Amino acid sequence: MTDPAAIPVVEPQDLSLWRERALRLETEVGRVVIGQERVIRFLLIALLAHGHVLLEGDVGVGKTTLLRAMARGVGGPYQRVEGTVDLMPTDLIYHASIGDDGRPRLEPGALLRHGETLAVFFFNEINRARPQVHALLLRLMAERSLTAFNREFSLPYVVIFADRNSLERDETFDLPAAARDRFFFEVNVSMPTDPEARRQLIFDRRFHDTDTLVAEIGEGLLDYRALPALARLIQAEVTTSPALEEYVLSLWSALRDPVAAGIALPDIDMSRLVKGGASPRGMAYLVRAAHVRAWLEGRKTVMPEDVRAVFIESVAHRIFVDPIYLLRREAIVRDLCTAILEKVRAP
Repeated sequence: MTDPAAIPVVEPQDLSLWRERALRLETEVGRVVIGQERVIRFLLIALLAHGHVLLEGDVGVGKTTLLRAMARGVGGPYQRVEGTVDLMPTDLIYHASIGDDGRPRLEPGALLRHGETLAVFFFNEINRARPQVHALLLRLMAERSLTAFNREFSLPYVVIFADRNSLERDETFDLPAAARDRFFFEVNVSMPTDPEARRQLIFDRRFHDTDTLVAEIGEGLLDYRALPALARLIQAEVTTSPALEEYVLSLWSALRDPVAAGIALPDIDMSRLVKGGASPRGMAYLVRAAHVRAWLEGRKTVMPEDVRAVFIESVAHRIFVDPIYLLRREAIVRDLCTAILEKVRAP
């Protein structure tokens, strides 16, 4: 059990200090994973909202290095699992083996190895795992607990990072709507566009040794044990105005009924495009993210630019479209979100 006396106390008067620590973490990770400032900011916002993140992107763009760097920045135990077609939920809970005495032994799996102190759980290629595994993660993301060995285990600090193989279809299983909705953000990690960043990643040997690179991050800059309380305090201390609330409600209406909002996309039947999604929970996540973004910018009030900055990553993966558009879903939904931001007038 975690010693309550060891958990850092988060007080309103200390918020400026915590902000300095958060920005320092952002800066240090940015020196390790170059050309991904936007993605780093989203991961930081998710941590400060104590939310889970699903990453997408090409192979070899630094997703694993980025997640390892963020995990080191919050300290605490870190576990990584590779998604495979034969992985089962029990593989995450326990490991069976034969001991030297010839008797079967059960040892805790990745989720239980560190007890309640598990801080970051990274699921690589989550869509290679079967739906049974997704169901286990769904409960873990929603309740931060799981049941095993006839008892319930609490993992109050854990944040789940996952990435999805978006290039291959064989032996993959699409995440169900409920599982995707549990992710606070869904973020695309693309190739760096800056020519100097590209040159360094290819020719600077510093970026070829991942272990040494990650070790440059100050360990525990944002103590993982403080994140739940810090997340609650940020939400309580940052406010929204009535005008901002009306703006968010207008965005929500446009997501649910783009035709009524006057949204049109080329070669798309808008009357049948959106079949569901953008739930109250999803919009609440959007507002939570906007609160954290405002706090990181040094403000105590959410502005429209805070909402706009996190809008696509907060809501796009929660919008479900007619089956005829599924193959083009990602591009169409992003275009829809962009069109809504352009159409709905900000206060």
